This record gives sequence, structure tokens and C-alpha cells, in this order.
Amino acid sequence: MLDALFKPKSVAVIGASNKEFSIGNSVITNLLTYGYTGEIYPINPTSPEIRGLKAYRNLDEVPGLVDLAHIILPSKFVPQAMIECGEKGVKAVIINSAGFKETGQEGAKLQQEFMASARKYGVRVFGPNCQGIINTDPLLKAYCNFTNMFPKPGSVSVVALSGGVGALIMQGLVDLGVGVRIYASNGNACDVSISEIIRYLGNDLETNAIIVYTEGFADPGDFLRVALEVAARKPILAMKAGRTEQGAKAASSHTGSLAGVDIATELIFEKAGILSFTDEGDLIRAAMAFASQPIPKGQRVGIITNTGGPAVIATDVLVAAGLDVPMLSVQSVSKLRASLLPQAAVENPIDVVATAGPAHFRAALDILNEDDGIDSIFMNFVTPSFSDTQAIAREIVEVSQSGKKPIVCNFMTDIVQERFQTTQRILLDGGVPCYAYPSDAARALAALARYGRIQQRPGDAATIFADVDAAKAKAIIAAAQQAGRSILSAREVYGVFAAYGIAVAPWQVADDINQAVAAAEQLGYPLVVKVDSEAIDHKSDRGGVAVNLKDAASVRSMVADMQARLGHYGKLRFVLQKYLPGGQELIIGASVSPDLGHLMMFGLGGIYVEVLKDVTFKLAPVTHSEAEAMLASIKSAAILDGLRGKPAVDKQALINTIQRLSMLLGDLPMIQELDLNPIMAFDQGAVVVDGRIRI
Repeated sequence: MLDALFKPKSVAVIGASNKEFSIGNSVITNLLTYGYTGEIYPINPTSPEIRGLKAYRNLDEVPGLVDLAHIILPSKFVPQAMIECGEKGVKAVIINSAGFKETGQEGAKLQQEFMASARKYGVRVFGPNCQGIINTDPLLKAYCNFTNMFPKPGSVSVVALSGGVGALIMQGLVDLGVGVRIYASNGNACDVSISEIIRYLGNDLETNAIIVYTEGFADPGDFLRVALEVAARKPILAMKAGRTEQGAKAASSHTGSLAGVDIATELIFEKAGILSFTDEGDLIRAAMAFASQPIPKGQRVGIITNTGGPAVIATDVLVAAGLDVPMLSVQSVSKLRASLLPQAAVENPIDVVATAGPAHFRAALDILNEDDGIDSIFMNFVTPSFSDTQAIAREIVEVSQSGKKPIVCNFMTDIVQERFQTTQRILLDGGVPCYAYPSDAARALAALARYGRIQQRPGDAATIFADVDAAKAKAIIAAAQQAGRSILSAREVYGVFAAYGIAVAPWQVADDINQAVAAAEQLGYPLVVKVDSEAIDHKSDRGGVAVNLKDAASVRSMVADMQARLGHYGKLRFVLQKYLPGGQELIIGASVSPDLGHLMMFGLGGIYVEVLKDVTFKLAPVTHSEAEAMLASIKSAAILDGLRGKPAVDKQALINTIQRLSMLLGDLPMIQELDLNPIMAFDQGAVVVDGRIRI
């Protein structure tokens, strides 16, 4: 539990100061200004009083217990201060000071030193090099932080690795009038992690939504486990920095080279059910909607407007985000005609027109609220001088507070005028999220709907196949490891696939021309001949693949040619396979992400995979529904359904292959990279015609 950190009954400030422009002064000032209800103990060896409070020369002199201590001292004094905290029985420490691991070897040594003492005494450490925490609970008002935004109480909590970005997010929420529950910026995070804070906020009954900003994960697997648990109960809105780095370190497999540097984070967010944002403004505005509105049950939006153009803009944004603006039911249209002005448009969007009064807005709201074909309501509300906008706002608030369907409002006004300021205040105080621009409001509603889709995802588990021979596959890999090889031969690769029931085109391996011809006669024509060498990654690029060979003479000639051209790579073997034309070339692959497991990839395959890069990724293990989503999410998904007379591919065979491969990866974690490229998909079945495994 982190109650001593987030709900401290008493706070000591080690390094409290009367210097106006100092952190030691700011923390004391903020606690006093915000009205902290616990005991405050300034620690200063020379000043008897800090900001009107009795100061103590050291922790020993403090008469009461101390739950939480701020340490605001030069880094070299922090290890000793930590010992004193431990001896006093302090339960948690916020180290605002910098100068530790982030500065290099000497700082890292100091950090190790104070952490050793913290562990000895059971002190939890927040930071170092951090702002601190804020808890707006009116019964506590713990502003243990040196910023000065003073948010009002609310239901959105924020956890940020970077204090600068955390402060930016908090300021954005304050500017929008959104209340904050708990704020935490943990800096170096040498002890209390983002994962722990998210778990704590997940259990906090007053937190309705969590904002997370991170620049990376010390333990991505732990973050995923915690986020899966918490995001199932309440929305997590996340943003990760560092998305613009150019590609990943070069990897020898297609899957490794196509998985960019940030793909693992996105997959964590997706797997956990976290809403990912790339724009901090969109994130903050979405949080405003999550703070007060219910999650829509579906994707159908009803739009009410008293001006035409903004509704058109909103419709475009909503539809682009995957939402629907459907036709209204006959009953709803009939009720609208009877309730609105004669010139009103009663389709969706509903234009109540500029002269509409409170009763017209209320009628439209009630009708959409009762229409089973509508899941959420979007308002375009401009404030004409000839309308009772405050009465209209009260009607909107009353419907919103019924909590039946989410309502967001694009509130367009001359905010300089006091009467319209009052209108806006009625809406905001009533919990109606208001946005100045229709696109912003539409994206906020889309975020609510996106979380609704996440909540409705199938809760299926990855399939466990009873017909696999894991022991056989492990023996094949163990033999390669014992031989000191990291790249499996074709015989070994196909053996591993066969052990997991992954269909491979009929094949044989030959060491020379005579064996190749004999194998060809046994397999039957037409054939494909491929060079098999650990030193050759991409055979097609080296002229190591020949297709549609129709007789023994062609096989003999091609093997001799490859020996002549590629013999400098060392000992060559040759794989002969049945030629299977007419299928759709696809790729299924996997690569390891540190501390997270395997990333699985699906997309268009063959020689075009690195050109078109039409691929999608999931974190293993992959469930049936996730495999279905992989097939549906590539840009060329329509090809799988058949085009220009070409039949649709057997999607169930592909899903089966993805899930078998997922199980294989779980059983064989030593696999670093794996490609099934291409896998030929037909109207009945899918067959691997080339594969590669690196262990």
C-alpha cells in the first residue's frame, strides 16, 4: 500500500527554507496555501520558524510520527537523510533533489546508497528528481509538490514520468475546469514505479479515469499485467514520448526489421485496453469527457445543432474515427416534427435552428436519449443573442445528469460576454464537457466510444492445441544449440513446424545434384529449388530460389548454377518443394521484445513485404479474436476476401496457423526471430513454403 505517500497524516520537509525562490519554501507554502489538514514539520538546522511554522533542527526533535518526508537537500546529503528517516519510522519519502542516476556514475552510486538504507528500514521512495504528489481530497488537501496549479477536486488522476509534461497535462485540465483526484510525477522512479501507482489508482474509488505519460518502462511485463487488471475496471488514457526515432536496429528477419522502436509500447497499450494518444491536447480533452460521462454502449451518434456547418465538420471526424451517424427511427422523426420549429431539420444531424429555445433543445435531447438506435449525443451549441442560452444550458445539464448516454458539447460563443460566461459555467458545473471546436469535441466523444469498443472485446484465451509435439520441437532446438548454431536449417525449421501442426508444402533436402534430382523425382513436378545455408538470410536476393522447375534437367541445371554462384558462402544444401502457384503470398512472423515476450506479425508476404510493409502486430499469446483482428487490420485486407475473380482465402486456416505459432512461441521462448514467408493462402487451406528460425 502507498497510503503513507498519497494520504499522509503528517509531512516533514527536510530542507525547508525561508528563501522565497526555493523548493524548500515552495513545498511548505503549497501545503499551507492548499489547506493541508495534517501536521507539517519543517526541518531546518538554523531557522526556528518557516513560513510561520515551528521548525525543527532534525527529525529526532519532531514530537509526532511522520508518514511522509520530503528530502530537498544536495544529493550528497541524501543518503544520511534517508538513514534518519528510517530511524524515525518515516514510511515514505519524496526526494525532490536531483543529482543521482540521471547524472552518471557518481550519482548512481549515491542512489544505490540511499536505496540500500530505504530497503533496510522499509521506507518507500518516490523519485528522486521529481515534483511529488497531490491529493485533492477535501479532507486531506495534500499538496506535496513544488508546482503551483492548485487543481480543484475531481475524478481524473494523473501519473507522469516527466514532471514537465505532467505539469502541462495538469495545467490543461485546470484550464478546462476539469477536477483532479491524484497527481503523481515520480521522476527517476528508483522505487515506486508507474505500475504501482496505476494499481493504487485502480483501487482508488474516487478515481474514474487515469492519465499516464511515460517515456519507457523499466519492466514492461509488469506494466502490462497491472494495466490489464486496471483498464478492465476504469479507462487509462496514455501517451508515450519517443515516437519519432527512425526505425529499429537492423535485424536479420523481416519481422525484426518491420517492428519499429515504439511498436512494443503500442502493443502493450492495445493488449491492456489502454487508450493511446499521440497528441497531449487530444488526451486532455478526452479526459474531460471521461471525468463525467458514461461509456457509450455502441458507436451510433445522434447530433443536435443550432447551426449547420460545425455539425458537418463533427460528422466527418466522427465517421473517420469509426463511429456512425445513422438515420433516426420513424418514431423519433415523427416526434421531432411534432416538437421542433417548422423549419427544423429532423434527420441526423438534427438542426433545431438558431431560434430554437430551451423546450426545443430539451425535446431533441429527450428523443435521442430514448431512441434505442442512438448510443451517444453530440451537441453543437452556438449562443445567439436572441436566445435564452442559460435556460438551454440547464436543460442540457439535466439530461446529461440522467447518465443514460454520454453527451459532449461543442460550445461556440463570445466568451467575453458575461451572460455567455454564465452559460458555459452552467454547463461545466453540471458536468457537461465543452469544447470550442467541433473537431475537438468529436475526437473526445470518439475516445469514449473507443473505450466502449475495448470493453466489449471478446474475453477469449489463446487456444491450446492437443495435437502438438512440444518435446520433438525442443529436441530439434536443443541439438542446434549444442552444435553452437543460432540459425536453424530448413530441415530443422520444417521439423519444428510439423511438431506444431503447421502445414508445410511437401519438401526434401539434398546435399548435392544427384540427391536433388532423386528428391525431385520422388516429390513430382513442378518444383521449387531453394538454397539452404545459415550464411544466406534472404535467398531471393542472392538468386537462391528457382520456381516452376518442370523436369530433372531443370533441377540439375539450377542446382549446378547455385553451387557455382553461391559456393563461396560455404557448404550448401538444397530444399526441394512442391510448387504451389495461385495462392496469396502472406507472412506470419515473430520477434522477441526484451522483458515482454514475442511480437507476432501478419501481413502481405513474399518479396514485397519490406516494400509495402502492409503488416500488423500483436503481443503473444494471440487469441482467436486477436488473430481475426490481425487479418482485418492490414490495409490490403480486401485481398483476403477475393478480388477480380480470385477466390477468398481460407481465413480460418490462417487464424489456426497464427494461433499454433503463438503456442509454439510460448513453449519455445529461446526463439528470437521466426518467419513464415511466404505462407501461401488458398480458398481451402494455407501452406508454408519457406521459413526461418533464429534461436
